[in-house]
Amino acid sequence: MFENLKKPAPDKIIEMIGLFAADDRADKLDLGVGVYKDADGKTPVMRAVKAAEKILLENQQSKSYVGLLGDLSYVDAMRDLVLGDAVAPGRVCGAQEPGGTGAIRQIFELIKAANAGATVWISDPSWPNHEAILKYLGMNIGKYRYFDEASCGVDFEGMKGDLSAAQAGDVVLLHGCCHNPTGANITLAQWGEITDLVLAKGLVPMVDIAYQGFGDGLEEDTKGLRHMATRVPEMLIAASCSKNFGLYRDRVGAALIISKDGAEAAVSKANLAGLNRLNFSFPPDHGAKVVSIIMNDPALRADWEAELEEMRQSMLSLRQELADALRRASNSDRFDFIGEHRGMFSRLGLSPEQVLKLRKDYAIYMVGDSRISIAGLPHAGLDKFAKAIASVI
Repeated sequence: MFENLKKPAPDKIIEMIGLFAADDRADKLDLGVGVYKDADGKTPVMRAVKAAEKILLENQQSKSYVGLLGDLSYVDAMRDLVLGDAVAPGRVCGAQEPGGTGAIRQIFELIKAANAGATVWISDPSWPNHEAILKYLGMNIGKYRYFDEASCGVDFEGMKGDLSAAQAGDVVLLHGCCHNPTGANITLAQWGEITDLVLAKGLVPMVDIAYQGFGDGLEEDTKGLRHMATRVPEMLIAASCSKNFGLYRDRVGAALIISKDGAEAAVSKANLAGLNRLNFSFPPDHGAKVVSIIMNDPALRADWEAELEEMRQSMLSLRQELADALRRASNSDRFDFIGEHRGMFSRLGLSPEQVLKLRKDYAIYMVGDSRISIAGLPHAGLDKFAKAIASVI
């Protein structure tokens, strides 16, 4: 039967990892992979994570199954971290999932079960796996304009115009903060306008929040989401701990569902449990338990928040330093937007040909649409990087 299989289209980021690994130039630079790196180019284990793992090692007495929904103390902690007191807890149900990707997949499955004909509207561009998973599931996909190539900001009028074509029951997928791949984000006022549109047209918002704490701060990064949550009857949320807890390989995520009332929340909860059972039975426990320990220990939480803020400030500093270096190298303000963007990524507005030239001539690796991982930039090599960019534009 295997002769009938077709080779899947390569994932561009995964493919680039292989190209980078095969490049033997000593000064090569990887700006494609979305992981935080410190000044030494390392992706550290956070202090609070190490401390929580030590507590877990000393106190855990069993590796037996936890439950289909995972560690419920973790789920509650994620609900509070993302939503605060914006919604009554009785309207919210949740499930632990294997990473933010796992949460997205389960929510898409839930949408398909609830309304197979619904169209899921995603930003253009969006994280590639959004569209890939939707296509794999055979779901309807709509796209709304988002990134303005000329200004490297949000095309908000285009966004609203495209979403005006959405039908009642359709789902609008929004990035909670730190838009991937562009780094351009809608304002709080614009969140309000999208909420008005969602309510007027009977749409269901879905929010992918993978970078909370990497943009303007833990609370600031949820203001738009929470504003929307206070006003809409239903909302779907996929949250990830990969970035803000540094738990990339431990696959720690959560699916949160806001329902109209407690009765509907109970039904959604049962469906999430059923989907978990069908896809992997029980989610992995270690990383979620670590997060739960941190969130429920005041000292560990304070240390986690402090280190997360250090990481955020480091990326903000890199952003501004890069914008300044590019201004010097290009003798223009073309790249000033980098200092205004937030999160791990920015899209530079380069052509695929310019991106390829950077790879060939300077061993600088970035995704073909010119998305770069800000956290992958060398603190000491920004002028060199900026001069390489200037040479291809």
